[in-house]
Parts: sequence; structure tokens; C-alpha cells
Amino acid sequence: MIRTIMFPLLASAAVIASPAAAAPASSAPVAHYSIPSTPIHYRTVKVDGLDIFYREAGDPKKPTILLLHGFPSSSHMFRDLIPLLADKYHVVAPDYPGFGHSSQPTPAEYAYTFDHLYETVDHFTRAVGVDKFAAYIQDYGAPVGLRFVSRQPERVTALIVQNGNAYESGLSPLWAPIQALWANDTPETREGAAVFLTRQSATFQYSEGVPQELVNPDAIENDFAILDRPGNREIQLNLFANYQTNVDLYPTFHEAFRKYQVPTLVVWGKNDPIFTVAGAQAFKQDLPQAEIHLIDAGHFALETKAGEIAGHIRGFLGRKIK
Repeated sequence: MIRTIMFPLLASAAVIASPAAAAPASSAPVAHYSIPSTPIHYRTVKVDGLDIFYREAGDPKKPTILLLHGFPSSSHMFRDLIPLLADKYHVVAPDYPGFGHSSQPTPAEYAYTFDHLYETVDHFTRAVGVDKFAAYIQDYGAPVGLRFVSRQPERVTALIVQNGNAYESGLSPLWAPIQALWANDTPETREGAAVFLTRQSATFQYSEGVPQELVNPDAIENDFAILDRPGNREIQLNLFANYQTNVDLYPTFHEAFRKYQVPTLVVWGKNDPIFTVAGAQAFKQDLPQAEIHLIDAGHFALETKAGEIAGHIRGFLGRKIK
């Protein structure tokens, strides 16, 4: 059953996500940055009784960038980006509960919903003394970060959107098994959605749309190790089922975009099979001043294009944040 669902969807998504179908990327030259000597600190803080692991670098007196990771990753996805920003910015990247090195309470102990992840990240920022921040949002980081835009807009100095969806047009056909789960949460639909919890799926998310020799197998192994922990399957399926609440909030997010016009940079891996280029371009509907750059990369664009993305971020924030 899983095989018959997965592979037709992968084929159709590849057509949608192909570079030929994408709008041309910006032709403006981008500065690439070598790694400065700013050290990264690996820390843990208590948040509502949980151990929340985070990476931190840079001077806390400088503007903060809050890096919010996606599925099935963790702050590990930012390991190459952090050193490229930390000479000029204070950079903080937490792991959500159930991800990375943070606590993994059971679903009976912690409600795995996106509202709750947002609350935990909110409490985390206060625990580590971060008041205002530019939010880098990718995949799951988008619904977490966009709740700040709609609920605490005064804290968000800018948005950096990297394959973090906020429009239904951005959902590729790969979402069909999860959409079936939204329609009817049963053991059968959960089993169908569990196709995304396999090693094959983790490999696909990293490798689709990029040269195979550039795919770092260590990143795949790191993510699959999270998925393979005892008890993590139910956690991830609960989040799959709850993701519909994010789609339901899209109109609220759009209203917040129009009302607050938060400075927004979109740096989008245009070969992403999960979130389409149409989802990147849709930000212009409500944020006409948004800067959009389509990167020749996949869903985890930082794996192959960290230097290019860092160049865009530094240029954008240098203009927008004083």
C-alpha cells in the first residue's frame, strides 16, 4: 500500500518541482562568505520542565536571528549557516521537543501540536533572553514562526522564508497521504502517512533536485536516527494529523502579512518536491515588497547552498535591520 502511494506521488511532484517549470532566479550577484572564527555554543535550557537543546553563536548585543528547523530535522540543519552569520548577528537555533537533542516526552506528557510547539519556542526565547528577532523559517519552522507574526508581531523584525509554506498553492501532490489523514484519522490513514517516516523518505527529501554527489549522508543518518527512536513514530504522526491546523491558519497569516508588512526575504530551493515554487511566489500576494530568490537546490537548500543563502540574508538584513 505504501509503495503504491509513494512512488506515483514522487513522480508527479518531480514534474511540479522541476527547474524548467520554475520562474527564473534573480540574476543579481550575491556575495559568498567564508567561515569566520566565531565559536558555536551547544547549550540546554529548562523550558516548562523540558530540556531544550539549542545552538548559539555571536554577540547577544547584536540583532538576533532565530532559526526554526523543519521535519524531520533539528538545529543540526543550520550547522553550516550559523558560522556564516554569527560575526554580524546573534544566532539562536533550538530543537523542538521530540527532535534533535531536546527532551522527547510521550504524547501523554506533551501535546504534540503546532500551537504547543509555538508556545514552547515562545517560552524558550524568553528563557534565553531573546526579545526581538528575525525568524528563519523552514518546513515545520514556518507554522511555528508565523504564529509569532500573527500573535506577537512586535517581536519579529524580519522573516527569512526558506521552503516554509504559507499558501495552499505550495502544497505538492506528495501531501495526499497526510491530507487523507486530516480527512479521517484512522489506523489505515496513519499507516499511509507513515511512508514519510522511512529511511527512503528521509533520503528522498535530501536528494531530490540536487546532484547526488552533493548529498551529505551524515545529515540523512542524523535525521533518521531521530525518527527511529522508540516512541517517535507516534509523535510524528500526531504532528502530521495536526498540520491541518496550520493550513486553517493560512488566512490569519495572510491578514498579518498585509497588516504588518514585516520585511520578508524568500530564499527557496526551487527543486523542492514537497513545497512548490508557487508557494514561494505566493508571498508576493500579501507582501508585495518581499524579496524572492529561487535557489538551484532542494527542500533542504542549506545542504548545498548555505553560502549563497547566507549572502542573501546578510544583504537583506543589512538593508532592513539597523
